[in-house]
Amino acid sequence: MGPSTKPDWGSTHDARGIASRLSSARRAVVVTHGKPDGDAVGSTLAIARALALRGAWAEVWYIGPVAPWVLELVGKVPRRVFESGQAATGPGASDAYDTLVCVDTGTWSQLAEFKGWMPALADRAVLIDHHLHGDPDVASTRLVDTTCASCTQVLSPVVCDMLGLASPADLPHEIAEPLYLGLATDTGWFRYSNVTPETMRLAGDLLRAGVDHTRLYRIIEQQDQPARWKLLGRALSSLELFHGGRVAVQALRLSDFAQTGADRNDTTGFADMVLAVASVQASAVISESDQSTPDAPLCKISLRTKPGPDAIDANRVLGGLGGGGHARAAGAKVRASIDETRRRLLELLA
Repeated sequence: MGPSTKPDWGSTHDARGIASRLSSARRAVVVTHGKPDGDAVGSTLAIARALALRGAWAEVWYIGPVAPWVLELVGKVPRRVFESGQAATGPGASDAYDTLVCVDTGTWSQLAEFKGWMPALADRAVLIDHHLHGDPDVASTRLVDTTCASCTQVLSPVVCDMLGLASPADLPHEIAEPLYLGLATDTGWFRYSNVTPETMRLAGDLLRAGVDHTRLYRIIEQQDQPARWKLLGRALSSLELFHGGRVAVQALRLSDFAQTGADRNDTTGFADMVLAVASVQASAVISESDQSTPDAPLCKISLRTKPGPDAIDANRVLGGLGGGGHARAAGAKVRASIDETRRRLLELLA
């Protein structure tokens, strides 16, 4: 099951065209997927700060939960944080902004809380992403490059062009830092198979711009609370191997979160850890959603796969469940119980 190489939703502009479009913005709202990770946060902050340097008002909107480090890095950027599963809007949202920027996602399933007003801004929307799957009607203007390790890598030439800079090494620190944040976290701090010479070249330029790698690593990776490790114990105790040891599945129920005091952000990295097992080619974590009820169960799948000649395409597998992402990392939400979700996943991985 080889990896997909082309997005199924395409680009409509190049970096220069996107930069030209954004340079005319005067009042912008920047959105991303819920439970924002380092790439989502880094992308929103980099574009919001670049817009501000161009004289625009730019506000970032997040769907929670957000990790404690997010607000520390957001700093003075105007922001709003909304609850997962609740409509996220403001007074006259579709009229208050001349520009909508959507980063690190392009699927309605990951933008559900914004869907009440986003379609009204589709002709004023700019989308920047690096995922294989998306919905073309999210934005009429799109820049999608699936060869990039992170959305911030796609965004880097855009902000350079907006600010009239020849190299990312010339970027101001407040923009270089979030670009590096996305690049580092979406590559597992440069451990994953999506690392390329271009990835490392950009990382070097951003370090030359003044990014403190050690500081960022400490803020992102060394701030765990004990609850996360208690939750990891629950996840590992649920670990099962299938298909001759090729597939590993961990399961987390609502009671696991309640009894450990952990939240949804605390599951980050759980699937990656199990790829250390020699036989495992695909590792999944299935978590009951906090929006799940006995009558309407809902689960989230995080799937990670190893690279190699017989690599499993995570994007293609979870596409069968209405999800998607990257060839080596993808996610999906399934309206089913944990047991039923596991069964469907294993059928697709057979």
